[in-house]
Amino acid sequence: MNRTRIVFISIIVTALIIIGVTMLLTNQGSGGGAALTVQRPNTVDIRILTSLPVEPWVRSAAEQFNAEKRTIDGVPIQVQIEAVDGLTALGRWDRNEFGALSAGQTPDTLTDEERQALTRFPVAWIPDSRYLVELANAAYKERLGRDVFLTDGEYRARPIAISLFTWGLYNSRADVLEQKFGEINWEAIHDAAIAAGGWPELGGQPAWGFFKLVVPNPSRNVGGLAAMIAAAGEYYDRTNISVEDVVNPEFQKWLKELMGAVTDFSSSSAYTAEDFALFGYSVGDGGQLLESDLLQNMQGILTRWEDPLALYYPEYLTWFDFPFSVWVGPETTALQKNAALEFQRYLLSDEQQKAALAYGLRPANPNISVDASEESLFVKWADRGVLPVVPRTTAMRSPDRDTLLALLRWFDLNVKQ
Repeated sequence: MNRTRIVFISIIVTALIIIGVTMLLTNQGSGGGAALTVQRPNTVDIRILTSLPVEPWVRSAAEQFNAEKRTIDGVPIQVQIEAVDGLTALGRWDRNEFGALSAGQTPDTLTDEERQALTRFPVAWIPDSRYLVELANAAYKERLGRDVFLTDGEYRARPIAISLFTWGLYNSRADVLEQKFGEINWEAIHDAAIAAGGWPELGGQPAWGFFKLVVPNPSRNVGGLAAMIAAAGEYYDRTNISVEDVVNPEFQKWLKELMGAVTDFSSSSAYTAEDFALFGYSVGDGGQLLESDLLQNMQGILTRWEDPLALYYPEYLTWFDFPFSVWVGPETTALQKNAALEFQRYLLSDEQQKAALAYGLRPANPNISVDASEESLFVKWADRGVLPVVPRTTAMRSPDRDTLLALLRWFDLNVKQ
């Protein structure tokens, strides 16, 4: 073998060794452009924004996950949960407060300081509802020209639990309303709200005063929007509403009369069902709230007020499906994205889906029924009207961004105190 050939082969071998070592020591991203390339870490830290209704369950699962020392490609995973209301998180995404890279910007152009800032970038988001993911993605797609949350493929948004919006009324009040109106629905609640003579006119006790509605503050809890969407569905007797429906003067008059029965939006927190349990009749007589929140606070209500809640399922149904949504942009590494998928699978496991029942959450895993655990709140409160399987109802369609903003604007101008 001549000297020239030996030199040539040596160069090729050296190049292959360099490429191999580089691939072992770096982590190249996928989904949405070139990902942040970093040296193989000692741990994979993933920050997950989590909506308030599922945060206690998800945080408990994360603690167990971390304690079990789960790994991805041999690297230990550490899950960090940050509780944040869905609307608040959506606003932060819209304002790009998390620091997503601009269109055309790649991780290799960042300074060390900018790279360090990206270590706190959320790897995944568990909002209340799928439509919040779609709204956030639409804003980024317009800005960046690509999707950041996917609807298909490995990294698609997947529901991890379900919770319906139900009527929860103190038993004493529910009995009177059923006798007066025959059933509990938005029209009955509206008529109770505008009864000039208060509870005596409805057949209740004078000491109860006027009917007081409980609805989450739409500015602090996306559940308030869900309640107004359900009310609009019943008012129009259809499953979808538009901006034109929101600005209809007759609907606005009806909705204002209805929402006027809420005691005080300004003092209510994002934890409306908890306020209901803590402060009883001073907060309200009943309202439409998230099923899981009502079930979690059922014992507190019974203990403090000796008047249990009765649950009723509306015809026009809204719900939260808590989609686990992985950010697919280059701001996070492939290891982080795949670690998030590991945690997603953990949440959907039979064991963790059974654990969710103790928080009043309906499993997203079809293998698990609501009575699959002795700790299930659906079993514990079956005598209060909780339905393991809800009869066929009319499901509301998710409103678009303009309709949601119109509802929020109407609330700010007409009801917010």
